[in-house]
Amino acid sequence: MRCLTRAAGALLLALGLAAPARAEVKEVRFTHQPGLIYMPLILAEQQKLVEKQIAAAGLGDVRVSWITLTSGGASVDALISGNVDFVTSGATNLLLAWDRTRGEVKGLAASAGAPMMLVTRNPAVKTLADFSSKDRIAVPTVKVSTQAVLLQIAAERQLGDGGRNKLDPITVQLGHPDAVGAVLSTNNEINSHFSLPPYQQIELRDPRVHVVLNSYDVAGGPLSNAVVFGRRSFVEQNPRTAAAILAALEEADALIRDDPKRAAELYLAATREKLTADELVAMMKQPGVVFSTTPYGTMLQAEHLAKAGVLKSRPKDWKEFFFPAVHDRPGT
Repeated sequence: MRCLTRAAGALLLALGLAAPARAEVKEVRFTHQPGLIYMPLILAEQQKLVEKQIAAAGLGDVRVSWITLTSGGASVDALISGNVDFVTSGATNLLLAWDRTRGEVKGLAASAGAPMMLVTRNPAVKTLADFSSKDRIAVPTVKVSTQAVLLQIAAERQLGDGGRNKLDPITVQLGHPDAVGAVLSTNNEINSHFSLPPYQQIELRDPRVHVVLNSYDVAGGPLSNAVVFGRRSFVEQNPRTAAAILAALEEADALIRDDPKRAAELYLAATREKLTADELVAMMKQPGVVFSTTPYGTMLQAEHLAKAGVLKSRPKDWKEFFFPAVHDRPGT
């Protein structure tokens, strides 16, 4: 407990927001989505790690509430409207919110990263060039989700500059659990899904389904496809609470690293996904899977969105859209 308290204090100093002791917020509201890359948040909720770190920081009784949303766009809307304090979504949604609010919204930390696979049950589709108007690709949010942006990056590389948005008309917005049901259906028009663990593994159990694209190949390495972000005003007004939240995420990462089997069991107890703990642990240990508060691959997405004219402000460095607490880490 003493070590965790010292860690929270160090994070507070890293935030650069140390201030005289005063009352802070009495409720913190979060969103997260379903899927393996949200495991640190799901563990934080299930094990009450945020409450634990807030108490260790001497902030008293603070209510922590969680909402599960399947769309990054809906999460950002909830944040901007003031209905939640922190959301967990793709870096693309962070970038759009950072740009839209002129820096009022920034990232607190990464949640996790895992290779995402574009899968299809259409046997004729071997590459992106094979998709036609008869196909439908499910993504969490059209055009701006991490999957949608990586699809644009890959299409531009494979099909040339004119191919950047070629697949946009056949993408549809659908949450990952519902997309699995659609892809595994016999006749649903949605026959493809830019997925993520564990949903892509579930889909690939079906012999009709195969991989078309792997995000690890597009990014050339690890990619933080889930990040935690919130408003600058909240962090400035509640610096010790923000530091405690970051400490809770670090504690969740430590649990995943030190006892992956227990982390998998806790995750499955919360999500009730149809996997065994051993199957989930195998996914957690696959190459390219990272559970870290360090943001990876965010500038790749920022540069694409700026090039496409989606961002009005072009960041020169990932630190521009993250709070100082993680600036000392080897982010990209």
